Amino acid sequence: MMQLHQDYDLFVKKETEIIIVGPENKEKFTSFWAEKGYMFYGIPDAKHSVIKLYGQKVNLFKLGRMPAQMLIDKNGTLRYVHYGHSMTDIPENNEMFKLIDTL
Repeated sequence: MMQLHQDYDLFVKKETEIIIVGPENKEKFTSFWAEKGYMFYGIPDAKHSVIKLYGQKVNLFKLGRMPAQMLIDKNGTLRYVHYGHSMTDIPENNEMFKLIDTL
């Protein structure tokens, strides 16, 4: 999430909203969000209903949810999805910017 935070202004310039879905309950998530000072949206998903909807994987041997990045266009169409195999398997922001520019 830090890499998204670092380039937040560039996402804004590209008219792109960032929404993070976290596995914590509302109280933990709100506390974490306030501590980090993220400027984008965050949604707590303690019941895992959002991750089930989008097919994000959970691997208890790798400490929980596997990373997933999705690009949804202004019409609500899922245009890109990357399901990571580890917490380091996350596309770079430049890759996301290239995809955004094609929409």
